Amino acid sequence: MCGRFSLTAAPEEVEAVFGLAGIEAFPPRYNIAPTQPVLIVTAGPVPDPGSNQPDRVAMLARWGFTPSWVKDPRDFPLLINARSETAARKNSFRTAMRHRRMLVPASGFYEWKREGKATAQPFWVRPKGGGVVAFAGLWETWEGPEGSAVDTACILTTRANAAIAAIHDRMPVVIRPEDFARWLDCRTQEPRDVADLLEPVEPDFFEAIPVSTKVNKVANGGPDVQDAIDLPDAPEQKAKEKAAPKKKDGGQMSLF
Repeated sequence: MCGRFSLTAAPEEVEAVFGLAGIEAFPPRYNIAPTQPVLIVTAGPVPDPGSNQPDRVAMLARWGFTPSWVKDPRDFPLLINARSETAARKNSFRTAMRHRRMLVPASGFYEWKREGKATAQPFWVRPKGGGVVAFAGLWETWEGPEGSAVDTACILTTRANAAIAAIHDRMPVVIRPEDFARWLDCRTQEPRDVADLLEPVEPDFFEAIPVSTKVNKVANGGPDVQDAIDLPDAPEQKAKEKAAPKKKDGGQMSLF
């Protein structure tokens, strides 16, 4: 799944990567959490012939998808992720999968590795080459009975690749820049036409960096939540070292 992510790139970089124009300035965000506003990129109106205006627009949406048919969001679960394998068939996501696909600009995401009853170890997962990555997502506008409207969003996930599987069995779907147009084209591209884009990214795309549990608290939003930490040796490794026979060195010092 994807329960936290980050967007620390400058607005100018986001504009360049996603083919946008004139997005409002925003500060770096190191610990984006559910229910918070997130930047999303959607297909814009069809440009007039000869226009050089971009055909994509950026907007803010609440992270937590609410289908339009929900009467009261307080009685509906918070849908921050949708399984890409079943989204086109699920009642909550079926319409958005057909008509409202979008992209979520991100610098990376956080995932937690759980082992037994011990505290889960968080990892900061980012592209090895740095830069901005695009997660596949869905959006929907929920309208209240009194006329209020809220744009909501979720991130699509897929099975983890070989590198991430050691931490968690799910990961966000990554859409490549060359596939942005096809993914966002809900006019001519049905869900079955873009199903090939929902596969896990190759194992060497991301690097997973162990970080402290500071990221667990939403209030911690500084860059230090991404500082790498040294993990203690695994228990099985310690046991092997303890059981291994010690070599006698005859009192001589060694560099090795």
